[in-house]
Amino acid sequence: MPIINELLVDMYGCEGGLDDERFLCDTLEKAARHADAKIIRRIIQRFSPHGISVILILAETHISIHTWPEYEYAALDIFICGEGKDPEAAWAVIKEALRPRDFRIKRIKRKVDKTLN
Repeated sequence: MPIINELLVDMYGCEGGLDDERFLCDTLEKAARHADAKIIRRIIQRFSPHGISVILILAETHISIHTWPEYEYAALDIFICGEGKDPEAAWAVIKEALRPRDFRIKRIKRKVDKTLN
């Protein structure tokens, strides 16, 4: 049965890059590589007057970030399944890049169970 690991992170007091599309894309792509995940597609949406959403569709599910630069806040979702795939490695890359002063993290482990269908 597949195991799915998900990290939900609220980041506060981020020091930079929250309104920089290229920086956010590069950071999430590096994070995906560190998690040993394969990027299929990237979706970028800029909001007016502030904020960006970046979603990486992975062969192993997704990584997404939604930013509110005016509040130095970002919401991150790392949702990865598969043997040897490491969402914690992805989180370490993102944490180093965005340098939040504080964060709240929720770890969820899911398991697909065909017997319940």
